[in-house]
Amino acid sequence: MAKKIFRILGIILAAVIAAAALFLLYLTVTEYRPADKEDASILSSDGAKTLKAGDQVSVLSWNVGYAGHGAETDFFMDGGKGVDDADRETVQRYLDGIGSTAFSEENQADITLFQEVDINSTRTYHINESDTLKRGSSALALNYSTAFVPYPIPPIGAVHSGLLMDSVFGVESSQRLSLPCPFKWPVRLANLKRCLLADYIPIEGTDKYLVAVDLHLEAYDDGSGKAAQTSVLRDFLDSEYKKGNYVIAGGDFNQEFPDALEVYPNTQADIWQPDTLDASMIPENFSYAYDLNVPSCRLDNQPYNAADTVNTQYYVIDGFILSPNVHLNTVKTLDEGFVNSDHNPVRLTATLTK
Repeated sequence: MAKKIFRILGIILAAVIAAAALFLLYLTVTEYRPADKEDASILSSDGAKTLKAGDQVSVLSWNVGYAGHGAETDFFMDGGKGVDDADRETVQRYLDGIGSTAFSEENQADITLFQEVDINSTRTYHINESDTLKRGSSALALNYSTAFVPYPIPPIGAVHSGLLMDSVFGVESSQRLSLPCPFKWPVRLANLKRCLLADYIPIEGTDKYLVAVDLHLEAYDDGSGKAAQTSVLRDFLDSEYKKGNYVIAGGDFNQEFPDALEVYPNTQADIWQPDTLDASMIPENFSYAYDLNVPSCRLDNQPYNAADTVNTQYYVIDGFILSPNVHLNTVKTLDEGFVNSDHNPVRLTATLTK
């Protein structure tokens, strides 16, 4: 009898191992393997305005949290429990709220940089969020594309998500530029493949461009991934400026901007501790643009509760980098109360100097 039980258990164990091996093989075969540099996906090309040296431009950057991280939610990677707490109706409500805020008469910008935009993901009920968020000339670069994310329980499932950039200006080209991935096989199979999304907008009457860059750097690594990606970003921005171009890069750096920790001390470092940006991480004479008056991000360790000052953690990890020929006029984090996303949008105005 015991022999028969062991034989059955052996068969079950072998079946489990075989199933796991086949699953890994499937993820390996279907792994998203973007080139180092490739054309981004053009969603629309309706931008009609032209841009000249001396013009003022407005840019809004927002990590929209795939319309799944509003005020009512928490997230397992941030010390919470949630995986897909937002039902379809809630996701649609968050998404509609994001669109209404970003494209309101008061907030709409010449260039809009979105991060974490789902186009066909289990976690957001396969809603193509770019349909709501694209305007003018729009380009999409995937930075997360996998057939199935097996963790946690219940599993996240399929994810196809990325960076979306909108522009009222005519765009000559949009490029997806891969960033170093800190994860090895098999972890990388169900992980992000980070990138930059760069739009090249011609400057009328010249051979120069405004290079607008959308970015979302590594979050849950040991710090080496963010450092490597920030180094690639710095080199790219420097190379474009040396060509004579204007450069504005914005997004979610997952690193605190200078002096942010003095305003919003990290009391939850045991859950998540971002690194800190400094002058050595950007090219010489480039500058950061950010706002310390309002936090740009909250920790998703619990549903949002501004009154809970003990457990509510804020960060300033969203902002911009400007080349020396871009003069900052204003930068403001819009206080949306984290209603529709765990990030607040950040908006700047700047002048392209002659």
